[in-house]
Amino acid sequence: MRLESDSLGNINIPDNIYYGIHTQRGLDNFPSSGEKIQPLLIKAYLQVKIAAAETNYKCGILFKEKFDPIEEAIEQLLKETELAITGESYSIYDKIVVDPYQGGAGTSLNMNLNEVISNLALELVDKKKGDYDFIHPLDDVNMSQSTNDTFGTALKIAAIYILRELEKSFAELQRVLQIKEEEFKGIIKLGRTQYQDAVPISLGQEFGAYAQAIARDRWRIYNAEERLRSVNLGGTAVGNSVSAPREYVLNVNNILKKITKLPVAKGEDLIDTTQNLDVFVEVHGIVKAGAANIKKIANDLRFLSSGPNGGIGEINLPPRQAGSSIMPGKVNPVILEHAVQTAELVAGYDSVIMSGVSGGHLELNAFLPMIAHLFLKSLTMLKNTNYNLAKNCILGITANEEKCKEHLISSSAISASLISTFGYETVQEVVKYAEKYSIPFAKALVRSKIVDEDELYSILSKDLGIKL
Repeated sequence: MRLESDSLGNINIPDNIYYGIHTQRGLDNFPSSGEKIQPLLIKAYLQVKIAAAETNYKCGILFKEKFDPIEEAIEQLLKETELAITGESYSIYDKIVVDPYQGGAGTSLNMNLNEVISNLALELVDKKKGDYDFIHPLDDVNMSQSTNDTFGTALKIAAIYILRELEKSFAELQRVLQIKEEEFKGIIKLGRTQYQDAVPISLGQEFGAYAQAIARDRWRIYNAEERLRSVNLGGTAVGNSVSAPREYVLNVNNILKKITKLPVAKGEDLIDTTQNLDVFVEVHGIVKAGAANIKKIANDLRFLSSGPNGGIGEINLPPRQAGSSIMPGKVNPVILEHAVQTAELVAGYDSVIMSGVSGGHLELNAFLPMIAHLFLKSLTMLKNTNYNLAKNCILGITANEEKCKEHLISSSAISASLISTFGYETVQEVVKYAEKYSIPFAKALVRSKIVDEDELYSILSKDLGIKL
């Protein structure tokens, strides 16, 4: 065991542990939620730390004998974090152990990183963990920094990384919807408004409208990155750069830009960028709009596939798993149900994020850890859901053409498409005839010898602009 001290007292830390007393305080103070810090946030925070260290070194305030092992330690941790991002290994969570939900505006996470970097750097120069006289978590690793400028900057970097992945997932969803638009373009069916029979539409047109909605989401998310590029690194505690040299403040963000390869830049007003987090409400609102479209599309597809024999049944979903422990053969729309639940969570997180952002006081928002975790979690969940929806549901959807035809010819809603060909009065008489004898409208048309079924489909397809 090694004895570590802070202003509150002493704590014994096991010799094999890379974190120190400040991290242990965080573990003792905040009950575990069972969740972990998002790996992309760890990556982004490590990039902030290496940018700060390099800038301090170039400013001549962090000497080479300390900078070199600090840099090497961070590089090792970055490699470990990349393995967590790809799902190959989660060993980084043996070192970054604090809970995502924490008081102190994120100080526990910042100190967890500082202590791990410090102790790993000490090992690299054959020093014992806790030998902070040589490399100190605060004096050296956290030099020229505060939790308040490093955490917010790391969050924006992580958010840009995930936004780019989210945009790609919407692109994939758009692609498969357009595949179905083309595949189903010649299938005429009954359109519905307010769950009631309306006018004819093609199944391809329905999927085309879904693709257009997702295309808008893709474009909005692509543009949302711009809102996150202004960071407050160099502002230290409240944005006025107390304890940070002017040379550091002027250069650290350029070095961060070089490391991340992202177009980040120093905010015009670091006090504003430190205390006000409204950009996260704005960007997450755009993400919520995407979730709203996902929910709408998923519910439409559930409705159109319902039954399949006792419901609408106009499309067939790919069967993914047995749907009941008591009803043999039942298959549920599980992928769509999962998508709806994800969309509901995104909407719920949006409300919490708004509340957390508006709950900040004066020069700092103490609720940044919760805002950060839910923001990144929301984007990650929606990204994964989009890929799952595209691959395991939409790509495998087939049309039940007979059901589409049956519902279409049974409804008098198609009468509107015939007015320009046969005149309002003639069509109205056929509608009355169908209602009087309780027969499908199309059958009444055939009986009236106005048009046969093939001619009817030809007229409908022409009215919809479809080549059969």
